[in-house]
Amino acid sequence: MSSSYRIQAATGIHRGDREYQQDQVLLMSHPYAKGCILGIVADGMGGRSGGRKASDQVMLTARQLFERFEPAKEDCMRMLRTIVQDAHTVIRLTAIASEQEPHSTLAAFVMLPDGVCHFMHSGDSRLYHFRGDRLLHRSLDHSYVQALVDRGDISEDEADNHPQSNILLGCLGAESPPPMVHHRLETMQPGDTLMACSDGVWHYFSTQELATVLDGLSPREASEFLIEKARQRAAGGGDNLSLAILKLAEPENAS
Repeated sequence: MSSSYRIQAATGIHRGDREYQQDQVLLMSHPYAKGCILGIVADGMGGRSGGRKASDQVMLTARQLFERFEPAKEDCMRMLRTIVQDAHTVIRLTAIASEQEPHSTLAAFVMLPDGVCHFMHSGDSRLYHFRGDRLLHRSLDHSYVQALVDRGDISEDEADNHPQSNILLGCLGAESPPPMVHHRLETMQPGDTLMACSDGVWHYFSTQELATVLDGLSPREASEFLIEKARQRAAGGGDNLSLAILKLAEPENAS
């Protein structure tokens, strides 16, 4: 990929209408590999302290492994899988020690210096890749309603309002190993936007609405707008909200 681009990025997080915050979000540049960036969202579950412990562990594990990652030598997919596996193991140990049931989702992207990007997700926090206002990829939730959609029992629109939309089929901290779905983007270019977000965000927007907002606004403006609009649409019944946005823009001196 040509180096002729600017990286714009932002995160957003809000407690929503819940009594406590269990989401966590992280967006960080690699300590020495220029142009290597990690974005990750974790939606903790399991009570006030349990859910936060789980999402905190995802962030701690991700930060430690990303800081040690050598993008020129190591496999990014393997690093992301290790984040999921290691965080899952520690969350399970926390459950045993504290007699709680902490769980967490995970949605992460890593952009490498050469423009290749890797996605990894587990649970119902989502990853999106837009080019302008066109969707190129969206992760599929590890949830009961997504399984119904996959079987053709309900439509995507029906899934958004299904009464069992919060039932997960897999996540970190459960008894069974967490599902891990990897997706590779071969090249990023100016006009591309990546977003990782929890269900407290995506639940309130159509894909086209997200595309329009992310294409038309800067990452900071988009994160503020999406949180505010989701809060309005939740009408007092909203979940925690978190998102990480990365956008490639044309260089300032482009003609």
